[in-house]
Amino acid sequence: MDAYVTEIRKLKNKFLRLEIHHVIPDNNVGSNVLSKLGFDRANVLPGVFVHELHHPSIKAPDSSSIAQGPKEPNREVLMIKVDWRVTFIDYIQEHKQPPGIDPKSAEATRILRRSKGYVLVGGNLYKRG
Repeated sequence: MDAYVTEIRKLKNKFLRLEIHHVIPDNNVGSNVLSKLGFDRANVLPGVFVHELHHPSIKAPDSSSIAQGPKEPNREVLMIKVDWRVTFIDYIQEHKQPPGIDPKSAEATRILRRSKGYVLVGGNLYKRG
């Protein structure tokens, strides 16, 4: 794949703009259709032209011709999920609204109304039956 990207970058000055999008293989309908076409030749629709390639369309570069720039460090993303129960636990224990919510707003009324359907037992939140 790097060889194709290198060839494309050589041609980028001939275009006004260049965009390269990585397509996840599961979402790549075109390649899925092509792979099925290669697997089963009997289902080629009339009007579809098939051109067989018997060798790669570009030369494979040697490892010395590809520029080995500094590698980016691996990055980790921390996904923080807000626990929906904290709002109700705080309200049931201390009648405390979440920060930034006006006590007279519709959101505060919703928290008040929905908190009546829960009970706190031993620090755990349970839905009333």
